[in-house]
Amino acid sequence: MFVDKIALILAIVGGLNWGSIGIFGFDLVAFAFGGSDSAISRVIYTLIGLAAVWCISLLFRDRDSDGDKA
Repeated sequence: MFVDKIALILAIVGGLNWGSIGIFGFDLVAFAFGGSDSAISRVIYTLIGLAAVWCISLLFRDRDSDGDKA
C-alpha cells in the first residue's frame, strides 16, 4: 500500500534523525528547515510522528504468505 511505504520512509527519516542527534548532537531536520522552532520543522516533526503511529498498525495487520492482504 502506498501510504504504508510513505509512512515507513518518514519513520526511517525520523529514526536516522534521532540517531544523528544521539551520536553527533546534530538535528538534521532543524538544520535543513531553519531550526527546531520553525513552522516547517514542526510540520516535518508532526508528519514523522504521525507516520510512526501509522507504522504501529503494520504490526497488527493480517497478511497472506504471498504478501497479499487477507
